[in-house]
Amino acid sequence: MITFHFEETPFVFRQKTLTRRWLKLVAESEIRRIGDIAVIFCSDNYILDINRRYLGHDYFTDIITFDYCEGDRLSGDLFISVDSVKENSIEYGTEFEDELNRVIVHGLLHLIGYDDHTDEDISVMRSKENYYLSLRELV
Repeated sequence: MITFHFEETPFVFRQKTLTRRWLKLVAESEIRRIGDIAVIFCSDNYILDINRRYLGHDYFTDIITFDYCEGDRLSGDLFISVDSVKENSIEYGTEFEDELNRVIVHGLLHLIGYDDHTDEDISVMRSKENYYLSLRELV
């Protein structure tokens, strides 16, 4: 089950049903199934605190993914800074909703096992993001 939560943000997410169907399609395309996934929309300060407390990093980020997967069942927490997503959409000249969907699928791809530490990993991750973003319109 995919649930949506809000911490220290007035943001309202209206695409819950569509996003659940889309992420299920992504999971099934990768031969996985959805377990318990919490998508937590939050502020920059909230995600900075998570980053410091649990990862020892002292910087802002758009997403932090905690992986609780077992076998082919995807479970985890996706902390998404709405503030950083807004800033990224301005920086990259994209619509906020498009950038938000990219970050959401990015987190799911981490749960599936994709990484983004090397240039090659980043290239694969971007390709997967773009492909699955194109499928969002089909659900």
